[in-house]
Amino acid sequence: MADIGTLAHQMIVDYFNKVETDTSEYSQSQIDLAENCLLSFWEWEKGHKIEVILAEVPLISHQYGYGGTIDCFCKLDGQPTLLDFKTGKAIYPEMFYQLAAYEQLLAEAGHLIEVTRILRIGRDNDEGFEERTVGKLDNQWSIFINCLNIYNLQKDIKKEPS
Repeated sequence: MADIGTLAHQMIVDYFNKVETDTSEYSQSQIDLAENCLLSFWEWEKGHKIEVILAEVPLISHQYGYGGTIDCFCKLDGQPTLLDFKTGKAIYPEMFYQLAAYEQLLAEAGHLIEVTRILRIGRDNDEGFEERTVGKLDNQWSIFINCLNIYNLQKDIKKEPS
């Protein structure tokens, strides 16, 4: 199922960039499910004005020593907005930690965000579509930075002589 999410993401980004998506590595079933996601996104988009600034762009935090690839930074209905696309059945707490990290990456790159949204785009009618607008992510940022510290400490321990 992860392949479907990857393809759906690519289809949306390619739509923004006005290029054809290469589907040669996917089965027809995977393509059909990813296209369902794209159709759901288009349906959502009809109610909004999107001016894409960055799409699927890798960024690095030199201050905190991590990187990530944001799905979309845009002006959504006139507001600077971070959009994160998720495929699947639910929105999980960990997704908000990732969003907090993305906000920091964009801030370091000089982009200020007014709104952060997760669009959960189901692969079929049973999974549906869900939009979650997120307010302050201060606590989620704290969790992310603590997890990053733990990750870095674990890397240091592995380097220690036995």
